[in-house]
Amino acid sequence: MNMTHEKEEWEQWWDARVAAMEQLWGKAEDYVEHAVIPFDFGPDMGGAADLIYFKHHLPGMIVVTSELIGREDQIPNSLGNYELAVCHRTEESWGPDLIRRLAHYTLEAKIEPGDTMEIAPLAPEGSTIQSLLFLDFARFTVRGRNAGVLLCMGITAEEEAVCRAGHSTQVEGALRAHGIYPFTDLYRDSVPLPKKGWSSWLH
Repeated sequence: MNMTHEKEEWEQWWDARVAAMEQLWGKAEDYVEHAVIPFDFGPDMGGAADLIYFKHHLPGMIVVTSELIGREDQIPNSLGNYELAVCHRTEESWGPDLIRRLAHYTLEAKIEPGDTMEIAPLAPEGSTIQSLLFLDFARFTVRGRNAGVLLCMGITAEEEAVCRAGHSTQVEGALRAHGIYPFTDLYRDSVPLPKKGWSSWLH
């Protein structure tokens, strides 16, 4: 494949994946946050994913990687070929920085909705967020390929314990009920305990 054809193919995937997301969340912001070192240089060289921003769908921002749909070397999940997203209520760099680095991990391992990942060492000082809960955020077709977006949502240690006990759906429901979903709020309390209490969910 020559360089001209590679560039054309890259542009076609870029335009198609952005168009699919804009159908759901409205027009993306005009700027693209390009990584200083391109994604294909790999994590050892500091390569990171480019990011696109959506600010007209939620009272906050949706930030999405734009490197993965169209790649043959990603390990697909139940969504198909997928990008990663994080949502913040205000301008915030922590979540975007995290997903642009996490993007490489999707080439090495399958991440499914309902999975969790401990990220406590990466959390800001004083943050109550200890892990990510991955959730099905969007599904669509891009150039005939099943694709989607996996939300990376910050959760507390208590919430993660319940997820790991097999109750991630209940945690998602509680986060929705208390107005937290889909945002990662870095300094929040755990969602209020259900009537039967977290402890009974852990058994």
